[in-house]
Amino acid sequence: MSVSISPDGSIAASGSGDKTIRLWDVKTGEHLRTLAGHSDVRSVTFSPDGSVVASGSGDIRLWDLKTGEHLRTLTGHGRSIISVSYSPDGATLASGSYDDKNVWLWNPNTGETPIN
Repeated sequence: MSVSISPDGSIAASGSGDKTIRLWDVKTGEHLRTLAGHSDVRSVTFSPDGSVVASGSGDIRLWDLKTGEHLRTLTGHGRSIISVSYSPDGATLASGSYDDKNVWLWNPNTGETPIN
């Protein structure tokens, strides 16, 4: 349902209806890791520094790219988050939901919504 390439071009993240985010080595195509815990994954994106993968589903989850650890869950939208994207400086994460027809802006470090 969604694919994103890391800022350095080395890793691809794919989100799908099987409730997972899969990380892939771009050069070899090798599967590196599977991140699980969502419902239908509709959007994935990397932080500008490439250290975090954000995924959108029924909520937004932030994942440590190196360890695969789930860092934080952001909630507040309706059920269907269809898009997530970081600002160029990584200080803001934007999300859009089909259900509530809103775009929310989050502080990815605290989970707070400075503007929605």
